[in-house]
Amino acid sequence: MDRRASSIDHAEVERFSRHAADWWDARGPMAALHKFNPVRLAYIRDKAAERFAREPKKLDCLKGLRMLDIGCGGGILSEPLARLGAQMVGADPSRENIAVASAHAQESGVAVDYRATTAEDLAAAGERFDVVLAMEVVEHVADVGAFVATCASMVKPGGLMIAATLNRTLKSFALAIVGAEYVLRWLPRGTHQWDKFVTPNELELAFERGGLRVIGERGVIYNPFADRWQLSSDMDVNYMLVAERAKPKEKTT
Repeated sequence: MDRRASSIDHAEVERFSRHAADWWDARGPMAALHKFNPVRLAYIRDKAAERFAREPKKLDCLKGLRMLDIGCGGGILSEPLARLGAQMVGADPSRENIAVASAHAQESGVAVDYRATTAEDLAAAGERFDVVLAMEVVEHVADVGAFVATCASMVKPGGLMIAATLNRTLKSFALAIVGAEYVLRWLPRGTHQWDKFVTPNELELAFERGGLRVIGERGVIYNPFADRWQLSSDMDVNYMLVAERAKPKEKTT
């Protein structure tokens, strides 16, 4: 791990590394993320299929698309995207997380290119992707603007970047920290720091500074009656943004 990388918060990396062995335990410390996974997976699938003229109901609807899951953790999002046909690169600065992700993918027979590296190193190497994902990551980095700009630089013309994070509101403090970490114990205490949450306006500005244009936004809420997460217009707590890099205009003669 390159400790010179400006967006890396090393305390956060070490915190998640301690839970590396728990990534694929759907009833363990990552249970809430497993329950959250279907709604974000469907959102990514649908937005990518729409962008690249694919049929989202096809099992290989993402075939041929090169995608980056930055901050992939143990790979619980990378694997299902690879099963949909995407050429997945899963990157995380934690070697412990990547070791777990690689072992699970090998056991499952899923092809994912896992790398213990940073967004900065990938960008410096000239990596480019049709879709860059930063899911539940921006609230854990040291410099949101630098991180988003680095990720945005890897989006191909005509490609997408999708981010999921937490809004910095009193409601998010009550639900995502007090409720989820201390009352319901869905997450280990200390998983989130409220002052590092990012408002939609702040994230959109970071996208724009990275040369991307936001083309979609959705909130995500928990439905206790159905015991599942679902899309919503309510962006007060969890939300997702999708942004595009425009294709160069064709020259006319």
